[in-house]
Amino acid sequence: MVNLVCTQPDKVMAVVRLRHGVVGERRRVCHIVPIPESGPIPHQLRALCSEPILLGDAEVLNRIAGMPCEACLAASIPQHDHEYRALA
Repeated sequence: MVNLVCTQPDKVMAVVRLRHGVVGERRRVCHIVPIPESGPIPHQLRALCSEPILLGDAEVLNRIAGMPCEACLAASIPQHDHEYRALA
């Protein structure tokens, strides 16, 4: 898969953007979308920000090109069980 963005032992992710004309330019942000590892790709995927993405309405990118979806970026950061505190 040429447009593969990230692989981890448990996840395959792609960067997609809604096509020109599907939404206005303001909403054409780059979403991060989990891709099923096996079986057919469903007709509708859900970005990390919970935005539904219809396959025919989106283009798969080989990198983030343009404005990234901030909610997808925030959701893509691995969560750790560490406690953070301010340095005094």
